[in-house]
Amino acid sequence: MQKNDFNELEKNLGVKFENPELLKQAFIHRSYLNEVKINLPSNERLEFLGDSVLSLIISNYLYDIRPTDSEGQLTNLRAYLVKTKSLSQAAKKLNLGSYLNLSKGEEQGGGRNNPQLLANTFEAVLGAIFLDQGFEKAQQFVKKTLLSLFEEELKMGPPKDAKSNLQEITQEKFKQSPHYKILKTEGPDHAKKFQVAVFILGKELGKGEGPSKQIAEEQAATQALEKLTE
Repeated sequence: MQKNDFNELEKNLGVKFENPELLKQAFIHRSYLNEVKINLPSNERLEFLGDSVLSLIISNYLYDIRPTDSEGQLTNLRAYLVKTKSLSQAAKKLNLGSYLNLSKGEEQGGGRNNPQLLANTFEAVLGAIFLDQGFEKAQQFVKKTLLSLFEEELKMGPPKDAKSNLQEITQEKFKQSPHYKILKTEGPDHAKKFQVAVFILGKELGKGEGPSKQIAEEQAATQALEKLTE
């Protein structure tokens, strides 16, 4: 395991853990456990929890600061803030990658700088903070480490991308949001490939592939927009 100083990390996070083992668990990647055969929990359950906590924190925050936005506008901005690129940017600022416990294969494949792994780790850390310190401290952490990076977007809204445009069009035309579904995943953790389809009113309108779900979804949305605007 990495020998990094978790006391220094706690200072950067702005949190003093009652149960330091929760913080350490947030950095245990599944590949590491597969290699060393240690009977410890990986960070995947914390990541699952952190994902839900993050969505609630962002939703509540946007609801308060953007009172005139429609549901579609709030959804688009939330999606922009919680996408892999945004979370990995926050994780890099905190140097979370250096604390990760990875297999040799993940290490050699650049896992410490992998945007998807960094985003997942950010969510796992948030899950650990929520369990150890509660919702209010989790909110403070998100505001300090994530929302502070996107002050312009919080004022003006996110730059438009294919997913945002598709969201607006489908809300306007069909009063429904598009639904994205992972069709297939291939490859090892450090070089995964995702295939995603997007459905509107139960009908598949686009497919995409990429090294992350977000990139694959963006491609699928682009294809769907082409069909809707033909």
